[in-house]
Amino acid sequence: MSQSASHEHRAPVPNPVPSFWNSEPRALDDFRSTSELPQTVDIVIIGGGLAGVTTAYHLLKDNPNPPSIVLLEARKLCSGATGRNGGHVKPDTYFNAPKYTKLYGAEAAAELVAFEVSHVLAIKDLVESEDLDCDFHLTRSIDVYLDSEHAKQTEAAYRDLVKSSTVNMRDVAFTSAKDAERVSGMKGAACCFSFTAAHLWPSKLVHQLTGKLISKGLNLQTNTPVSSVSPVRDDDGMWTVDTPRGSIRAAKLVCATNAYTAQILPEYASKIVPVRGICSHIESAQGTNTPHLVNTYGIRFGGRNSDYLIPRADGSIVVGGARQRFWHNRDRWFGNVRDDELVDEAVSYFDGYMQRHFRGWEESGAKVKEIWTGIMGYSSDFMPHIGAVPKKPGQFIIAGFSGHGMPVIFLSSKGLASMIRDGTPFEESGIPRTYKTTKSRLETEKNFLEESLQSLWAGDEETKV
Repeated sequence: MSQSASHEHRAPVPNPVPSFWNSEPRALDDFRSTSELPQTVDIVIIGGGLAGVTTAYHLLKDNPNPPSIVLLEARKLCSGATGRNGGHVKPDTYFNAPKYTKLYGAEAAAELVAFEVSHVLAIKDLVESEDLDCDFHLTRSIDVYLDSEHAKQTEAAYRDLVKSSTVNMRDVAFTSAKDAERVSGMKGAACCFSFTAAHLWPSKLVHQLTGKLISKGLNLQTNTPVSSVSPVRDDDGMWTVDTPRGSIRAAKLVCATNAYTAQILPEYASKIVPVRGICSHIESAQGTNTPHLVNTYGIRFGGRNSDYLIPRADGSIVVGGARQRFWHNRDRWFGNVRDDELVDEAVSYFDGYMQRHFRGWEESGAKVKEIWTGIMGYSSDFMPHIGAVPKKPGQFIIAGFSGHGMPVIFLSSKGLASMIRDGTPFEESGIPRTYKTTKSRLETEKNFLEESLQSLWAGDEETKV
């Protein structure tokens, strides 16, 4: 899809490539609570991923007067980014803090780090309190740097953060080149950082939580894409949501559509852009006898290219990234919603991945079992858009997670639900100030994301995002 592609072409496509997480059918895949759409409800939530489902969860939790809620999903439940990612609850504890300090100030940067860090235990609490069987594991994540110059730059920035004491670095541990390969298990490690993180089976979490919400009255309607929303409210103060199966009138509307937001809210077309990524599942005939990896990984090849890797308890590996193979070709990923096909030039990237990068895996026989694509929603200023949609009373948005939703969404949806349910001001919602969607963010012509990518598309391999 070209840069000039219109927002009408940003809807989810049919028949996405199956991900490892969604390879087996589930009871709620194509579930519809009612055969017909209700004509009128209190709240319509558009999007059946983690953002939409957890917003519904917080709206209904401990609510003596629960609203009527319809959740519309264009395809199967959890068939978008949540069901196609790495299952990695990995907060950004240090890496982007200098960039955010420069863009938004030290206090805001510290707020962002603390918010993401708090998600790890918040998700743990959710899994335990709701008794969700979703392969949740609390662990450490290791960021491994394979380029010595990039390692030096990042170490220097980290030490500046420690000295400033503005951002809490207590959970971040640095290991120099002397011990980095042994500590991380990665060949050629120039340094590494570790911190608390978690991983889980994302679609299991979403499906099980949705099942509990249906028992509390949530009306789930899968395979029901939204074709349009009325430009203004009617005389009763209701928004009309149109689908191929009919229309629903609602007093409040939540757009939890991430990459596909511009299809519903055209004013976000240049602010949240679809970005296609690729992920794989690697297995070995050795099963649980493969070399032991206890941590999750961020693998940084330089300022731009990085992979993420999650070792599973069954001995298999989930790894995604491969930017080196296709990011120079804009149309292959930027503004692209085609998760019904693979990025062909990146498929072979994962062959021999474990043998190539990890000590002790040379004779593992590890091979790619599944490979798939997914569509993320990248924000033009790197911040999600959350809160009341400007100039549209009763409409709310939670989207634009830039491939980093797992350590951001759950508590963001809690804050958003308090705004919708209780009228809580954004500033008292617990959501970082920089996440607030505003008129000025929508109207600015500044686009930090595209500015950071221009030299890449012009052929400069050192572009940093």
